[in-house]
Amino acid sequence: MPHLSKIRINPRRRDAIRLLGNPQAMHATVLAGITEQPVTERVLWRLETTDRHQPHLLVLTHSKPDWSHLVEQAGWPQGDGEHARIRDYNPLLDRIARGREFAFRLTANPVQNTRHPEKLTTSQADRANRTTGEDRRARGYRLAHRTAAHQLAWLLAKTPHLGFEIPAVRGASDAHDEEPASADVRLTARSQLRFRKNRSDRQVTLSTATFEGRLRVTDPTALRAALLEGIGPAKSYGCGLLTLAPLPEPRSHG
Repeated sequence: MPHLSKIRINPRRRDAIRLLGNPQAMHATVLAGITEQPVTERVLWRLETTDRHQPHLLVLTHSKPDWSHLVEQAGWPQGDGEHARIRDYNPLLDRIARGREFAFRLTANPVQNTRHPEKLTTSQADRANRTTGEDRRARGYRLAHRTAAHQLAWLLAKTPHLGFEIPAVRGASDAHDEEPASADVRLTARSQLRFRKNRSDRQVTLSTATFEGRLRVTDPTALRAALLEGIGPAKSYGCGLLTLAPLPEPRSHG
């Protein structure tokens, strides 16, 4: 039975500062909340830092987790309020039906695969030196999309395989318009994270993009799979968790 957790983070605590700045450390801490070790289930997580004074962590697990260690290390263990909310995810999955619309949010690592990159990163150059020409061509290279236009195009190209479409902005389409109405999605944050897996490892660079908008279900089975398994690469580093919410009621002008 899948569960979605929301954990409050105290951004002034030393451990919280370390976790907020290093996705590798956060990933290890998240996995420590899973009962069955070593962890074999898919675990997705995302940091919500819109309010830098009250960040929180979202985690989707297939088993019921225990976040007492995270609250103790990086939360307010003696404070008021609900420190770690854990909810059954099945009610949301059951509401997914063809044609239904939801508000959505996704932080992803938009990338492209190419065999002939113009410029290699340091780690890619090291790999190229260690592999033969034939192996190099077979495996190719994964490069991040860095512009907003390319990141949006990446998401729109993936939606047919994920069980949803992103409709045009409401009220923006007109049969007499020459330009098609834009899709109802926007980039709300773009960042480039740099961290080390271990002290001796080379620096990892990760480009992320946060999308918010409206989606319409086209294939309930495929969308449920995308919700549970994540979207795109870098899932261990806080990318790929798609979350849905009811759409806000339209404002009345009466």
